[in-house]
Amino acid sequence: MVEQQIASVRQAFPKPASGIRNALVIGSSAGYGLASRICAAWGMGAWTLGVALERPPEGKRTATAGYYNTAAFHEFACQEGIQAHSLNLDAFSDQAKSEAIARIRAGVGPVDLVIYSLAAPRRVHPRTGQAHNSTLKPIGKPYTNKAINLDDGHVTEVTIQPADEREIADTVAVMGGEDWQWWIEALLNEGLLAEGARTLAYSYIGPELTWPIYRDGTIGRAKQHLEQTAHRLDDLLRTRMGGRAWIAVNQAVVTQAAAAIPVVPLYLSLLMRISAEKKIQEGTIEQMERLFRDFLADGKTPAVDEQGRIRLDDREMRLDVQEEIRSRWPEIDTANLRTQTDFDAFQRQFRNLFGFEVPGVDYELPVETELMISESE
Repeated sequence: MVEQQIASVRQAFPKPASGIRNALVIGSSAGYGLASRICAAWGMGAWTLGVALERPPEGKRTATAGYYNTAAFHEFACQEGIQAHSLNLDAFSDQAKSEAIARIRAGVGPVDLVIYSLAAPRRVHPRTGQAHNSTLKPIGKPYTNKAINLDDGHVTEVTIQPADEREIADTVAVMGGEDWQWWIEALLNEGLLAEGARTLAYSYIGPELTWPIYRDGTIGRAKQHLEQTAHRLDDLLRTRMGGRAWIAVNQAVVTQAAAAIPVVPLYLSLLMRISAEKKIQEGTIEQMERLFRDFLADGKTPAVDEQGRIRLDDREMRLDVQEEIRSRWPEIDTANLRTQTDFDAFQRQFRNLFGFEVPGVDYELPVETELMISESE
């Protein structure tokens, strides 16, 4: 899967673009974080430091998928002489920040791009020691809509009860902008942000159909905090070094996080069908290729919306796409799921995240478990 993403980036960048020399990716082992790191390395020839917490292999016990993603990234980077380092640490911790600072200082100089792409469900606050767990709930009143069983494709109606104030606060503590701000302040205080450095955090807005469980729910409250943090960091970086901070609003794609949100898998299955019909589909790596090529490369000035956000969800949110979704949504049930949506593709892409059903893989061969991460210097 990593090899496929690298091949896609090579095609999108026949020659490495300029604009990023050294990049720190916080949350680098999967999804948009991994795709960002691949774009920085292969699309722009950047030195990268990735931070992610993944379980390594132990005896016959396999590692997490993100660990193997990182191992594959380093395998290909070593083959091509691309400089890369990784820290397998809890990115929320003070230890991760201290070790990242040490690696950057010992490496090739200050970073000019910091990507914040954490999607952790839990955070142990490094100052208080308190554990915070995020929740996926509406706020204010229950939310009822269609949901889908990811194993058998059975469409049901679900009702989700609203979050209490503690659950809202915990979700903001995990998914809001406090940790992002601490990372930037730590790098800034150590003199490890290059002149004109830029930082981005990723977010999602989506259509009104998903707002009760997303934009207006606990996740949305955390994303509002993330956007407020972006404005504070933008003021700070512009004042101190001519840098910038943005939120990049990405398109909905198949990720572990998206699959866990009620309603979203069914919405994604329908979006995939309509996007394919209109020939405007984009996956995770294509989204990041567009971000790096059209917004972050030298000579590019990011276009932003009225809230100062980079919008990469423009294809998903096209009026004709959303009108199709609204018209088809009420008719979807278990019987017509596979004819009205692309649920088969959703299932396949979800299983791909964990290494299953990948074209070209012989699953009859023995599986290596003791695959180590070999960093390139």
